[in-house]
Amino acid sequence: MSMTDPIADLLTRMRNALTAKHDRLDVPHSKLKTSLCGVLKSEGFIDDYEVVEDPPQDTLRIFLRYNAEGVPAARRLTRVSKPGRRVYRGADDIKPVLNGLGVAIVSTSAGLMSDRQARAQRIGGEIVCELW
Repeated sequence: MSMTDPIADLLTRMRNALTAKHDRLDVPHSKLKTSLCGVLKSEGFIDDYEVVEDPPQDTLRIFLRYNAEGVPAARRLTRVSKPGRRVYRGADDIKPVLNGLGVAIVSTSAGLMSDRQARAQRIGGEIVCELW
C-alpha cells in the first residue's frame, strides 16, 4: 500500500514515541527521511539515527533525545507543507520559528536544511515542517 504523505507519517510516529517515552523509533527507510533525520540531529532534536538493512525494505532507526527530567527535546512537531497545499517561501520570507527558539526545515535546491541555514545561504524553498 502506498503512503500519501511519508513525512507526516514520520512526524506522527515521532510524536507518539515521544509521548510514550520510547528510547528509539523504527520507520520505513527513504532518502528523504534520512536527510530529515540528519537535520534533526544537527539541530539537537534527536540523538542519532541509523539505517538497518532488512529485506525487503530497509528500516530507519531513530534514537530520541530527552533531557535529565525526561522532557523530550522536540515538544512540538508540525507539518507545514502538505500534499494538498504546498507552502513555498523565498529566502527573505522565511521567518524564525518562535523568535529563533524553534526550527523550520526547508526543502531547497541544495537539499534539506534548517531555516537558519537557508537564510544564511539566501536560498528559499518548501517549508516541510516546524519543530520546537
